[in-house]
Amino acid sequence: MAPTIRTAVESDFEFAFDAKRQALGPYVAARWGWDEDFQRNLHLSRWRERPWSVILKGATPVGTIATWKIDGHLRIGEFYVLPAFQRSGIGSAVLRHVLGQADQDNEVIRLEHLKWNPVGELYGRHGFVQESANDTHCFLARRPVAPQR
Repeated sequence: MAPTIRTAVESDFEFAFDAKRQALGPYVAARWGWDEDFQRNLHLSRWRERPWSVILKGATPVGTIATWKIDGHLRIGEFYVLPAFQRSGIGSAVLRHVLGQADQDNEVIRLEHLKWNPVGELYGRHGFVQESANDTHCFLARRPVAPQR
């Protein structure tokens, strides 16, 4: 069963924070420790400023993603899949959906990830290339792919 995506509603806030805690938390903790109050405030700020969606497997929420247009490109953020559902094709299916729409709209997509998070391998398999990096993050982009004839 392919995952589906629905627009997040206010009552999804706690699920979205828990998805972040489970999926990203170990990578944050490895470098800085997990400061619950700081992370909750950061999450609230991003919740308010970005259009979030919930990823579903059937009726079960299994992750989140936010996509928005900024500075002439599509941005992906808050892309978290619960560990129990990782490595099952859900992330790839969601990416294929977003990438297909971006290709249709002829849009570049950008995102970032922590350097020590293995999610970079997923992005590489889907055509993202590193544009730059800093001490902690890799900044990736994917150019639109013309439809095959």
